[in-house]
Amino acid sequence: MGSCAAPSAKGDDKFITTDYLQQCRQEESSKAAELQARQEKLDALRKLMEEDGINPEELLGSFQAKSTATKKSRGPRPAKYSFTDENGETKTWTGQGRTPKALAEQIAAGKSLDDFLI
Repeated sequence: MGSCAAPSAKGDDKFITTDYLQQCRQEESSKAAELQARQEKLDALRKLMEEDGINPEELLGSFQAKSTATKKSRGPRPAKYSFTDENGETKTWTGQGRTPKALAEQIAAGKSLDDFLI
């Protein structure tokens, strides 16, 4: 068996062998050793930072401030062009996105886009 999960009740797996128990103990002790080594490294880094006058919370706060900063949404763009559609209504367009059909028709008829500037 590759892991130390509890054996299932199917077939030959319902009895725990001594080899299996030893393997589980070895895996647990290696995990504990890895965790202890990691904690020792963290403690050493914390000590180095404190010796240099760096507060660990301050350091973490600088990373969190950058990652949690949200981008402000822009407000609506001001209209840049004004034109009259086929119904005689005056419409505006910001200049972004697809050109409105009525404006495109007037440009195709020979007018310049600059003629519609507000």
